[in-house]
Amino acid sequence: METSLFEVFVTLLLGILCGEVSSTGEVVYAVNSGGPAHTDLNGVHYQADKLTVGTASDFGKSLAIGRVAPADQILYQTERYHFSNFGYNIPIKENGDYVLILKFCEVYFQGPRLKVFDVAVNQHTVLKGLDIYERVGRGVGHDEYIPFRINNNQVLIDGETLPFSGTVYVEFMKGYYDNPKVNAVLVMKGTLEDVPKLPPLSRPGEDNEDDDEDEESKEDKPKKQRKISGPKAIDPYANDESSMLIPIAIAIAVFLPTLFCLCKL
Repeated sequence: METSLFEVFVTLLLGILCGEVSSTGEVVYAVNSGGPAHTDLNGVHYQADKLTVGTASDFGKSLAIGRVAPADQILYQTERYHFSNFGYNIPIKENGDYVLILKFCEVYFQGPRLKVFDVAVNQHTVLKGLDIYERVGRGVGHDEYIPFRINNNQVLIDGETLPFSGTVYVEFMKGYYDNPKVNAVLVMKGTLEDVPKLPPLSRPGEDNEDDDEDEESKEDKPKKQRKISGPKAIDPYANDESSMLIPIAIAIAVFLPTLFCLCKL
């Protein structure tokens, strides 16, 4: 027990030093689907997955997951899938605002339209035709945030009012393309502003846009004259007096023959 508490402390300390910890709301339910218990950098403790329906897989451990800190990649490397519909019953005791966070990562397929499925809450579809690869590609973390409210034995979600008897059932529904899956499930009390989020997804080409702008700005700037190193060169003709004597010599050479001719006359 002491070791696990020490590991949690070290994990949180590393998260703080790395600037990766954000404030969170009250955790109501958290499970690392298909994987072991884990406390993430935000201090959220995910219980080990004990669901008996479907198949637990850690195939994703062969990949480094994008958008996710190394310490938390286990949440996206393990998963639970099933050849039919499956889901999790989540007990909720109090009225209030909640957010359902579903964590996904495509670790197997390498193209879109190969795994597509729906997600429902109390039989109301909240995600239609989810294609993880199409959203973010392979080996990249992707979270879906679904806010809802519990009030007087009712669930208010997506503008719909659904019956509530103390439990929210999150169901992953099989479609035409392969099997439904999930990597982790989290429910927190609060609003979207209260839950930790993945960093923005870096789209292809974004990193090069700044470089292109820099190159364009360099081309627009007028080119400066090249500075020549070393002392200023001395004009070799600046103090040459011979250049001034040449015209005088020419004048004398023309004047003497003329004067000689005049004297003979």
